[in-house]
Amino acid sequence: MGISARPADGEITLAEMREFASFPAGTQRYIRRSLDVGLHRQDALKIWSRDVVEAASIRAQVRMYDRLNYIKSLVPDDSGLDQVEPFMAPLVTLSAFDLGQDRLQSFSSYRFLYERLIGAAARPWLPGAFCAAASLPHLHPDKRRVLLQSISEAAATAPGWSNREPTFYPEWVEKVDTTKPAN
Repeated sequence: MGISARPADGEITLAEMREFASFPAGTQRYIRRSLDVGLHRQDALKIWSRDVVEAASIRAQVRMYDRLNYIKSLVPDDSGLDQVEPFMAPLVTLSAFDLGQDRLQSFSSYRFLYERLIGAAARPWLPGAFCAAASLPHLHPDKRRVLLQSISEAAATAPGWSNREPTFYPEWVEKVDTTKPAN
């Protein structure tokens, strides 16, 4: 049984890589940066900061992402309304921060990032958190329109969600000088 599962895992990883590749370069960069911050993979300030404005943005992101472990611990097991408020309030706040950075251009890029930051268990809650955060007045009305129009009816009304964890976590890759011959 384990052998037959391997091609499916590879196909899923390839589909995740294709989805990531479909995002604009700025979105890809923000997702990789966010994963470095949220998963404590590397020194995001050292790797991603190009100027003082971006350094300030990364510092703010670090402060906001300090809530991730708390949010992960609150992911509801079911749709019981008693579990929704403690989870959704901080998730919407964090989502509003990320959408306000103007790098996540659509629900799919938001979902891609948050599935990796919080895990597969958060999938049923992501459409609601995204719509709530995308509706907040801190975003320009045109930006709100674009974000809210990016969520498909299928995503907003899905009857169920996969509990399979993501397999592809994009990382920083050093540029390679292709003009020099390899040793």
